[in-house]
Amino acid sequence: MSSSRARAATALALLLLATTACTAAEHESTPASHPLPVARQAKRLQLPLDAYASTAAETHLMEDAQDLLMRRCMNDRGMEWKLLPPVAAREVESQNVGRYGADVSEAARYGYHPRPDPPSVVRRNRAWDERDALPAEVQRTAYGRSGKGGCLKTAQHQLVGTTPPPDYHAFNQLTGTALETSRRTPEVRDALRTWHACMAEAGFDYPDPFAAADSERWETAEPTVTERATARTDVACQKSAKLVTVWTAAETRIQHRLIQQNSARLHEAKARKDRWLAAARRVLERAGD
Repeated sequence: MSSSRARAATALALLLLATTACTAAEHESTPASHPLPVARQAKRLQLPLDAYASTAAETHLMEDAQDLLMRRCMNDRGMEWKLLPPVAAREVESQNVGRYGADVSEAARYGYHPRPDPPSVVRRNRAWDERDALPAEVQRTAYGRSGKGGCLKTAQHQLVGTTPPPDYHAFNQLTGTALETSRRTPEVRDALRTWHACMAEAGFDYPDPFAAADSERWETAEPTVTERATARTDVACQKSAKLVTVWTAAETRIQHRLIQQNSARLHEAKARKDRWLAAARRVLERAGD
């Protein structure tokens, strides 16, 4: 993440792009460098705790509203401010992609390598990087000496006043707990054993799909023939083991329980998020009038 983007993200206190995938990566057995191939099921996968996090589209919306207010502030100070280019809605991935599923078509094309960013995401990331190259005077006006002041602070205050930023710590903590707890349930363990036996029959010795995805053998510039073949076998074994279906059911049950146990904290977190979203929509609607 570029430093300018980090400053904006800190002000918003938002987790950008696939929050649950980032949480999963915190666990030692989850792939850090190679996400699992994308699953059709994962693209549709909705989990109960999702209501308490921001989707990538919601994050972009809040960024866009804040960015518009920053441009007004910068213009008032006699400086230009180029707005971030939009991200196409069709190019935004589900936040649960790569949680524990895989897809044959993705495995065949990319193996365990991440898919290339779509064009609109590339353009937006490039715009963030370009902000790091702005003259020092412009950066100070935009972010202040602390990186949290200047027009960024002004825009945030105009957007939500003194409303605290959304509390995503609760979501991160609970979704990570749910993933790891569900992994230890008898039904998921059984499905993982079935997956392992299927892989072993094909000549692959990996304890689970995360270990297969994170093998050092795949640390290459492009997917290799062997990598693609392994990934294709992986997704076939996940399908035969009904791993995604079983794991989703187990984690859904656990997430419901965690929501009940942490209802007050999560209610407040969602209320904050909703206030920020409502404020961002008002800013963008007024700008479109």
